[in-house]
Amino acid sequence: MFGLDELKQTRYFQEVAAEAKEKGKLKGQIEGKLEGKLESVPKLLQMGLTVQQLALALELDVEQVRQVIPDLSNSDKTPESQA
Repeated sequence: MFGLDELKQTRYFQEVAAEAKEKGKLKGQIEGKLEGKLESVPKLLQMGLTVQQLALALELDVEQVRQVIPDLSNSDKTPESQA
């Protein structure tokens, strides 16, 4: 019977491990791209774009853009606006 060390040395295990690692990298890249797009929402809103225009330009769902907007109103309170 194979032990864990012997299993890790098989070509099949190494291929599966490499595939899982690659999928993890791709997932991280996709999440990073999405985060970057969502970070641009406040600036584009300030420029006067509508939620629909933002979603189209950033290739996002309208709902994804709308979810960011309430967060903006809570986190963008500057000392001047709180006075």
